[in-house]
Amino acid sequence: MLLRTLPSIVSISLWFAGLLLTSMAGSAVAQSRILATPGAMQVEGAAGGGLVPWAVIGSYANEGEWGASAALTKVAVQDFSLTSAALLVGVNNRFEFSYGHQTLRLGDTAADELSTASAGAYPYLTIEQDVFGAKAKLLGDLIYGDLPQVSVGAQYKINRNADLAEQVLGAESDSGVDVYLSASKLYLNAVAGRNLLLSATARYTDANQLGLLGFGGDKSAALVGEFSAALLLNRHWAAGVEYRQKPDLLSSVDENAWADAFVAWFPSQRVTLVAAYADLGNIALWDKQRGWYLSVQINN
Repeated sequence: MLLRTLPSIVSISLWFAGLLLTSMAGSAVAQSRILATPGAMQVEGAAGGGLVPWAVIGSYANEGEWGASAALTKVAVQDFSLTSAALLVGVNNRFEFSYGHQTLRLGDTAADELSTASAGAYPYLTIEQDVFGAKAKLLGDLIYGDLPQVSVGAQYKINRNADLAEQVLGAESDSGVDVYLSASKLYLNAVAGRNLLLSATARYTDANQLGLLGFGGDKSAALVGEFSAALLLNRHWAAGVEYRQKPDLLSSVDENAWADAFVAWFPSQRVTLVAAYADLGNIALWDKQRGWYLSVQINN
């Protein structure tokens, strides 16, 4: 119950707490992993791309080390904005623990439309969600050997404003658990002498729009696929695409796959910046939700 009553200021507080954690960790451990190999932090807090997790373990901590990362992400499309503040801790390059706080807000025009349609019941729609994540490396390695790195992960999500999803759209619950299995591999000198990263994830989920529209519905939980490809242009720059299938469990609204095309900049192990053009398809009553994605990440 306490998690459902935290104030919306938690996003800002979490961001500064993450900066403090990464600063403290940076003075305590060595960082021996290769630049860019932890990827970025996705909108739910796990290490990977922007939309999907990869098999990599977050932070630059290697065996015998621990590290931390904090990210602030903003996605702005036609009728919505999504803000995510997240932090993670990586241990021994084998275990990852993360927490993310998401805030979804309607734009003014969409809010007016919803207020009119629902007789004023939801005049200023804001949805907040907490995501607690864990990931463990099972086998393989991102760079070395023939096998890809394979990791298993879980995300426990709590939607603290699920009234609209439950009462209007037919969602069954305000919380749920996603379980996923990821395989990622970096192929050296694969394209014109440049390195290519490929990643695939299978996710079992009952989350509607990541859980922002509640969990469950008319249909059962589904197994969906998530895919990423990134070309490392040089040591500091990467460009790629992502695709994330969605479960589409509510008969009242269509849920489309998400996709993006991104550019990532790794000026140093301390900073990661990701910019993207994102296509989120239909969200609730609004279709063709396309716009920009920007993430700023600090690593220890």
